[in-house]
Amino acid sequence: MSTTAASSLPPAYPSRAPWGTAPRLRAWQQEALDAYLQSSPRDFLAVATPGAGKTTFALRIATELLGSGVVRAVTVVAPTEHLKRQWAEAAQRVGISLDPEFKNAQGAHAAGLTGVAVTYAQVAMAPMLHRARTEARPTLVILDEVHHAGDALSWGDAVREAFDPARRRLSLTGTPFRSDTSPIPFVTYAPDHDGVRKSVSDYSYGYGNALRDGVVRPVIFLAYGGNMRWRTSAGDEISASLGGDQLTKDLTSQAWRTALDPYGNWVPQVLSAADKRLTEVRRHVPDAGGLVIASDHSTARAYAARLRAICGEAPTVVLSDDPTASKRIAEFSASTSRWMVAVRMVSEGVDVPRLAVGVYATSYSTPLFFAQAIGRFVRARKRGETASVFLPTVPILLEHANSMERERDHALDKPVKEGDYDPEAALLQEANRQRDSPDGGQEALSFESLESEATFHGVLFDGGEFGLQAEVGSAEEQDYLGLPGLLEPEQVSQLLKQRQAEQLAKGRKATVPEPAPAPATPMLDADKLAGLRKELNALVAAWHHRTGQPHGVIHGELRRTCGGPPTVKASAEQVQARIDAIRDWHAKGRRLA
Repeated sequence: MSTTAASSLPPAYPSRAPWGTAPRLRAWQQEALDAYLQSSPRDFLAVATPGAGKTTFALRIATELLGSGVVRAVTVVAPTEHLKRQWAEAAQRVGISLDPEFKNAQGAHAAGLTGVAVTYAQVAMAPMLHRARTEARPTLVILDEVHHAGDALSWGDAVREAFDPARRRLSLTGTPFRSDTSPIPFVTYAPDHDGVRKSVSDYSYGYGNALRDGVVRPVIFLAYGGNMRWRTSAGDEISASLGGDQLTKDLTSQAWRTALDPYGNWVPQVLSAADKRLTEVRRHVPDAGGLVIASDHSTARAYAARLRAICGEAPTVVLSDDPTASKRIAEFSASTSRWMVAVRMVSEGVDVPRLAVGVYATSYSTPLFFAQAIGRFVRARKRGETASVFLPTVPILLEHANSMERERDHALDKPVKEGDYDPEAALLQEANRQRDSPDGGQEALSFESLESEATFHGVLFDGGEFGLQAEVGSAEEQDYLGLPGLLEPEQVSQLLKQRQAEQLAKGRKATVPEPAPAPATPMLDADKLAGLRKELNALVAAWHHRTGQPHGVIHGELRRTCGGPPTVKASAEQVQARIDAIRDWHAKGRRLA
């Protein structure tokens, strides 16, 4: 069901348990606790946005159940080794002793401990062992980020086998999830109006509510596109604009990969902009830190080298196969260092509250991974803190950024056509293995990035788009990089609107570029075409800000008016015809139908 109304009913168990000092609960945590104690369910699914405090909520339930004698042991199942220790440390603060170093070979945890913290992979390797442990004492099982039980069929089967005898099961997730036809264990499903079974949460606390309550920070997304050039396996050289309308899926993917190449210009230009933003934020929040999310180990190291050259300080690098990864994250969290670069270790639950600036420099694009990654930046510490995340101008990422408040259910019985690939279902399995390229090795050998240049495309906030396309390092870009580090959500919106209005008033002529003068030397046909495309995209962007029409709609109308193929395949003459047409629109003030 949706968010439960606050209950004034007395709790079913003592409000204070002798397991340590219970922290003060946020309103949503108390509301969810009331719902749990009122119904006393064997299974309970809580969906709460990243940064809302699911761990505190779950441990409060654990103290209640232990104090009342309903359970005598606790088992926490988490996605990663790092999160096992994070859970154990949080549990220790409320008097619950969990062993995060428990190994299957031990068979049982040490005497005097309340329970263990294990991973889903660990349970999958020995489900009967964990079943025996669960049967030995009345046990509360906390399934953290329970969607991981659907990473593989064997994992779901193992979780069901191991914890079927549990006295109580509490399932948590920070991102509403969907899957294929394999249901997640211990989650209830009900058919919707189309007959498709969907998961039913017992309590839900979304990003919108958390933002309203000041539990999470508002997120400002700064989008960067630019011109890319690469060589295919056939030896063809291709140029395209990252974020350009009418690009095919393959061209978008290849332009994106070119942008993420640490040895091109796009990455250092965006990292430099992000570092400027971090400097501005640190004027108001001195310990604010930044995080670059990389796809693989080699690029993470290269990004770190770029950052060191930019800011003069060596970033903390966290790699998934590094046994000291958890220690490095903890040290960074407790320090005032500027930057961390990480692979995999930024999955859900990793808690570094001082992160305020992020660079999404990875090729992962599913809603689940995006939500988990952005969740690293939204944890609020005090009113007015904002998060700034730098994104490639890739349509799928911009859509994710514009729909942060959209809830997604875990839908079963979704028809899958033969040969279809569901990236979301495969995401976490893919993310949890080491890869040396965004596309897994072989394909990387057939692809060569040649050139990349970044362009500032604007800001996304609260479903709106602000700013005009501008060169990196321009005053227009600096207007947004220099936003104060402490702003309420309403102040963010007001300031973004004000700065956009000022730019439109000051540079309206500049937003409609005049034809470039004839070059003194002959221009290559490819260079001429690239220049025309850039000019067309600038005119389309200006018309978008004038009318509010999406870029794709504007390009589509131009194509219908002038004829010809999509822009990326159009000749110089066809692109020029569209430039002439949209210039005429600007001159006449015409609006699209």
